[in-house]
Amino acid sequence: MNRKKLLVLVTLLLALSTVLAACGQNNGNAGNQGSAGTQSDKLAADQTFHINLASEPPTLDPAQSQDNVSSAVLRTLFEGLTRKDKDGNVVPGVAEKWEQNGKEYTFHLRSDAKWSNGDPVTAKDFEFAWKRVLDPATVPAPPYAYQLYYIKNAQAYNEKKITDANQVGVKAVDDRTLKVTLENETPYFLGLTSFTTYYPVHQSVKNNPKWAADPSTLISNGPFKLTTWTTGQALEVEKSDKYWDAKNITLNKITASIVDQAATEVSSYQSGQLDLAGQPIGEIPTDQIAALKSQNPNELTIKGIASTYYYLFNTTSKPFDNVKIRQAFTKAINRKALIENVTLANQIPAFGLVPPGIKGVDKEYRQENPDSAYGNEDVNEAKTLLAEGLKESGLTKLPKITLIYNTNDNHKKLALAIADMWKQNLGAEVTIQNQEWGVFLQNRRNLNYQVARAGFGADYDDPMTFIDLFTSTSGNNDTGFKNAEYDKLVKEAYSSNDNKARNAAMKKAEDILIKDNQVILPIYYYTNIQLVKPYVKDVIVDYAGQLDITRVKLMEH
Repeated sequence: MNRKKLLVLVTLLLALSTVLAACGQNNGNAGNQGSAGTQSDKLAADQTFHINLASEPPTLDPAQSQDNVSSAVLRTLFEGLTRKDKDGNVVPGVAEKWEQNGKEYTFHLRSDAKWSNGDPVTAKDFEFAWKRVLDPATVPAPPYAYQLYYIKNAQAYNEKKITDANQVGVKAVDDRTLKVTLENETPYFLGLTSFTTYYPVHQSVKNNPKWAADPSTLISNGPFKLTTWTTGQALEVEKSDKYWDAKNITLNKITASIVDQAATEVSSYQSGQLDLAGQPIGEIPTDQIAALKSQNPNELTIKGIASTYYYLFNTTSKPFDNVKIRQAFTKAINRKALIENVTLANQIPAFGLVPPGIKGVDKEYRQENPDSAYGNEDVNEAKTLLAEGLKESGLTKLPKITLIYNTNDNHKKLALAIADMWKQNLGAEVTIQNQEWGVFLQNRRNLNYQVARAGFGADYDDPMTFIDLFTSTSGNNDTGFKNAEYDKLVKEAYSSNDNKARNAAMKKAEDILIKDNQVILPIYYYTNIQLVKPYVKDVIVDYAGQLDITRVKLMEH
């Protein structure tokens, strides 16, 4: 029996004995919980870590990745010039040291950094990978190409304003020395070099467009290597003996089932098939949270993270090409009711794009710029705005609306509740439609939707990680929104070394996005809900909810 069928069987068996109870939440740190007597200071003989992926990774090509599941897997397979430690600090990765001189960085690569096939990792591999992301001929166009625009001439090359790749400010001086020149001094640039889009790729990918889907051709440079990927069923990675820091990697193998049923995932965790369950790579059903607080108080964590859950409007087609209609749909929902009755995980109602937890000038950005500035929920005002918007659009009534979301029980429950609010408050006829993750992303990218579910977690600790999502050149802008003033403000913030001026520009940009144009419908600021067995040590979930399991240890149990 394959693993996926076994998980479903376990779900049916455990459903007969489910006990529901309510209790207070535990806010401990994932990977360090456990009741007295359940942990050992001795490593388990079997260092195989079992997890579940709630969706098939759309890609394992670092240039194409844009989702949490792909990123979590890529983090096991690849390593950038730097990486983040358990406290979120930037520490050496492939680069053992570096110097900075204003806008110039010189990275010195480790002599023992190797690819999984034994080839040395060189500065040329980084230059090749970054220019591959920026190359306008790369198909499909990498969604995070704009994340490299900090580099001199990167945007100009990506937008075909220059054609000579040698003018891009990344150069392999020799095999172990990489020189990077930026457009402007960027205080968080070192952190960016730990991001997936900045990973190196082996130059054998040049003539093989399917290299990242086949374990035999996916050559990686991280702690693990891909050994199995059975579409729709399972994915496995094994420890790479070629990794420069292999002596500090304890796990021998990570096995991931691929099951998109949240109840099945939790049942599998409870039965011992999984060592970890929940976000950001999986899901825990909202209606089981209360029971889990009682049954697994030392294993369940609910932790606020710098991520935002929102809906996208397709601003290029009726009826959502009209700002008043977008505002009406935004004002016609009750976020507090949704959190208390549907999502059930202590999320914070959201009215802006940038979440709490992101640095501002002297305090958090959201403290300095409260999202209360973006209005409130008001059904009567929503009805007035809808009537005005319909008249401006030449419509006598709302057309039927389709709301799409990627396959997930919790997304479905929320979509149903919001669709009902829109029906009750605006008279809207709304059909909700679930789509497989890869199809869903493609439809969003192609603007083949009216309203679509979305969410974004910080890639680095600065408001810009959210603000530049909606520039006209962003590969993550799936709304059709283009605004010259918005782009100008982002460019100003990019180029300024004055943090106060930068934050002022980003605040103005957020005003344009939300207050003036209501391009998105913010719903809540995330919490991360996760179950981790007491014998699992050193699971890292950072401030933004990104998962790193590369340094996990399994203790005797």
